[in-house]
Amino acid sequence: MTIQYAQPAEKKSVRPSIISYTLDKPDSRLAEAWIAGLLDRAYGASQRRKRIKVLINPFGGVKGALKTYHKLIAPILAAARCELDVQKTEHQGHGVEIAQSLDIDAYDVVACCSGDGIPHEVWNGLGRREDAARALLNIAVAQLPCGTGNAASLNFNGTDNPSLAALAVVKGLRTPLDLCSVTQGNTRLLSFLSQSLGIVAESDLATEHMRWMGSMRFDVGVLMRLIGKTVYPADIAVKVEHETKAAVREAYETEASKPPRSVDDRPLPPADAGLPALIHGTFNDPLPAGWELIPHDHLGNFYAGNIAYMSANANFFPASLPSDGCLDLVRIRGDISRMTAVQTLLSIEKHTFFDLPHVDYQKISAYRIIPRNQKDGYISIDGERVPFEGFQVEVHKGLGTVLSKSGHLCEARGV
Repeated sequence: MTIQYAQPAEKKSVRPSIISYTLDKPDSRLAEAWIAGLLDRAYGASQRRKRIKVLINPFGGVKGALKTYHKLIAPILAAARCELDVQKTEHQGHGVEIAQSLDIDAYDVVACCSGDGIPHEVWNGLGRREDAARALLNIAVAQLPCGTGNAASLNFNGTDNPSLAALAVVKGLRTPLDLCSVTQGNTRLLSFLSQSLGIVAESDLATEHMRWMGSMRFDVGVLMRLIGKTVYPADIAVKVEHETKAAVREAYETEASKPPRSVDDRPLPPADAGLPALIHGTFNDPLPAGWELIPHDHLGNFYAGNIAYMSANANFFPASLPSDGCLDLVRIRGDISRMTAVQTLLSIEKHTFFDLPHVDYQKISAYRIIPRNQKDGYISIDGERVPFEGFQVEVHKGLGTVLSKSGHLCEARGV
């Protein structure tokens, strides 16, 4: 009898290893029963031998995804006897094209060896299909971290180590994920990660020339703007679901107390069902009834997150839940003192950010934001730059699918 398993290796990683036994009892029925018991213990409710479409982005990050896949990821997937179909992306937007034409009955997972850009493309490609609702439910989108931004893997695999992430995908549980419609002009995008305007967006997108610094470029960008007390005036209307931090904490604790999810019980949508209709219309429509645009003259940071980690050591949204029908919204004034601003930045890694009195933290289901007094600036949707103009966002509860360890939570310390 030969068993392949994940052997812990140095630097918190794993590698495939083999152990063999000579059976002292020739009765094959006993051996088969023992094997079945071992596999049940190893996989639990997770699907075995997943059929995986692997997308490798050879251009992202430090351009090492192909090497990382063959050295650290492929051996784990092969040892688990996953069915693999590997394809390299060839240009920006290729992930959208692949997902649009994907045979959704031939695969269980699209695994992206990339940063967060390819998962963003895959969800938008699935969303453009005539059978978008079914495609987004059928296909779990996973990230095998090979970029500079690996938020999807941190949240659902609990790691940005490629081999550990591969193991997490092998044993991951199907998990509903909220997706958001972002409307701007005549465009409708799907967002899985975040939307930002202000310090976070500018510190990310305006530091592309500093990619050689790795994740440190973001910290440097934030620090520069905090010292300058940069403000980003805007008018904002929000549909609030949980207004106070106490209510936000209660909502998180209620979900976190539930047992791990063992089955995906969402009903299969009709084959001709596209994206859900927009309850609140688009940005081009009149302001929805009951909404009020509130001036934010001294806005420093507007950050809406769908999941907890935005990058390693940046658990910006500790109360976020994958499928609660809400975004977690953070607003911070830009005219706070420089000392307070620096302490705010440091508080994220210390896990004290949520409780800071000047951090406005709510759970919301929709919003509209209109930047003003600036001809040009930065707006980030899932880390991708979009035109600097007003946009509207609406959450679709459980529209997408990922693989996670628990089946219902992010792998992050909660509130």
